[in-house]
Amino acid sequence: MTGIDSMGMAAAVQSLPSQLEAALAAAENVASPDHSTSVGNVPISAVIVMGMGGSGVAGDIVSALAAPLMRVPVTVAKGYECPAFVGPSALAIAVSFSGNTEETLEAAVAAHDAGASVVAVTSGGRLAELAREWGAPLYEVDGAIPMPRAAVGAISVAPLVALERAGLLSSVGEWVSATVAQLRARQSDPAAGPVNLDRLVNAIGNGEMLPVFYGGGGLGAVAAGRAKAQINENVKIPSYASAMPELCHNELAGWDLAGPPDDGSPLAVIALRHGFEHPQTRRRYDFARRVLEGARTAVPYCELHANGDGEMAQLFDLIFQVDVLSLRIAAAAQRDPGPIGVLTDLKEYLAQQ
Repeated sequence: MTGIDSMGMAAAVQSLPSQLEAALAAAENVASPDHSTSVGNVPISAVIVMGMGGSGVAGDIVSALAAPLMRVPVTVAKGYECPAFVGPSALAIAVSFSGNTEETLEAAVAAHDAGASVVAVTSGGRLAELAREWGAPLYEVDGAIPMPRAAVGAISVAPLVALERAGLLSSVGEWVSATVAQLRARQSDPAAGPVNLDRLVNAIGNGEMLPVFYGGGGLGAVAAGRAKAQINENVKIPSYASAMPELCHNELAGWDLAGPPDDGSPLAVIALRHGFEHPQTRRRYDFARRVLEGARTAVPYCELHANGDGEMAQLFDLIFQVDVLSLRIAAAAQRDPGPIGVLTDLKEYLAQQ
């Protein structure tokens, strides 16, 4: 990107392949009990991943990649509360880049008090202190990464390794290797992208449009949610995300009124496509595009496509592409993607007694 980048966010995005490799090496060196599908003598019956914001995406990634392969359910918790089902047979993974996220800390303490086996993923802070007090496995991530959202590789590998050590998952190292290979291929030979992407970048950056991201299935939904959050935090503008096939049961009906007849569309749809979509989901994209093009005010539409060997490789290929896209839009808008004043103000407000 060109433009203001006081915290080196562009460099952090480009470091994603190395970040994944370093995270895997660090996670494999963590002293951790081999649960072998049980906590003590109690079989693991559920997994919960707790986290917020840029750290919480780790739970979404685990849910999309690991949950379909596991014989126990995975729940992602983004809030203060710990679900009532969490108890001695649960494996609770608390993810907080800073280690001081108040929602995650409260949920992690509740999980520990309920008897769950807690795993901590953090760069330090209070969560690291609690993990040491509890004798819980502590997966430390690189605190030099400028922001939690730039640490998506670092915070996502450790939970997968923890699940593998629990006997609930396998081949995590192979997943990471394939992902790194795809990301490096993307960096060395970036796709030209949709013909209208440059126009959309400028239109969004100039404030003429807001982006809406569509993803299909679990992988696409995570990528779309990531894209929304990156636009929110890097560009500091509203953005929206929806997932196929659900959006075809509601949101699709609203596109016929995209804007007044004489005005341009205030929204643009960017579809995030991957090779693991259900065949009917692919057809839904085709139908949705026809609806968008035939709306009273035609809605701009383009697609970003994932490559890579395996689901993790394709998911992170999409994550990388939308991260770069968000930085391009930030540059077009002449906004610094790093600091987020309103969220800093919120934390200070909440800390007041």
